[in-house]
Amino acid sequence: MFKTVVTLFRGSVAAAGEELEDRTALLILDQQMRDAAAAVERSKRTLALAIAQDQQEGRKLEATNARIADLETRAVAALDGGREDLAKDAAEAIAGLEADRDAAMTARALLATEIARLKRHVTSAQARITELDRGRRIARASEAVRSLRRGGIEAARPYESTLPEAEGTLRRLRERQMEAQAADDALVELDAATGPLATAERLAEQGFGPRLKTTADDVLARLKSKRMPTA
Repeated sequence: MFKTVVTLFRGSVAAAGEELEDRTALLILDQQMRDAAAAVERSKRTLALAIAQDQQEGRKLEATNARIADLETRAVAALDGGREDLAKDAAEAIAGLEADRDAAMTARALLATEIARLKRHVTSAQARITELDRGRRIARASEAVRSLRRGGIEAARPYESTLPEAEGTLRRLRERQMEAQAADDALVELDAATGPLATAERLAEQGFGPRLKTTADDVLARLKSKRMPTA
C-alpha cells in the first residue's frame, strides 16, 4: 500500500511538472529569444569595434607608406648630394617605419579574418532568430487554438450546468409560456361569449335597452342627421 501511495505521488509530481512546463514553455522561449537577441547585439557591437580598428589601422598604414616614400625620396637626394650620413639616418628611419608598416599589415589581416567571422556569425544568428520568431508566432497561435479547443470540449464540473441542460430549461420555459398564453386566450374568449357584457349586448339586439357598441347603422344615421336640409 505504501509503495502504491509513493508511486501515485511520484506520478502526480511528474504530471504536475509536465503541465507546468507546457504552460511556461512560451514564457521560457520568449526569455531565451531575448537572451539570444541580446547576444547578437553584443556581437554586432564587437563587429563594429573590429571594423573601426581595421579602419584606424588602414589610416596608419597609409600614413606610414607615405612617410616611407617621402624619406626614400629624400635619402636618394642625399646620396646624390654626397651626404651618405644623412642618407643613412633616413635609411634607419625607413627601417623603423617599415616595421610599423608590417605590424599594421599583420593587424589588418587578423582583423579582416575576425571581421569576416563576426559577419558570418551575426548573419547566421539573425537568420536563426528570425526563424525562431516565426516559429514562436506559430506556436503561440497553436497554443491559443489548443486552449480554445480544450475549453470547448472540457467536461462540465459537477456543480456546473451543461449546454443540453440549459436548452432543456429554455424549452420547458417556452412550453409553459405557450400554455399560459393559450389559457389566457381561452378565458378572454369565454368571457366574451358568456360574460355580462355579452348578455347585455344580446338584450340590446332584441330592443331591450341601448346598444353597448356603436354599429355602422348608428354612424350612418348620425351622419344623415347632420346633413343640411334641402331647399
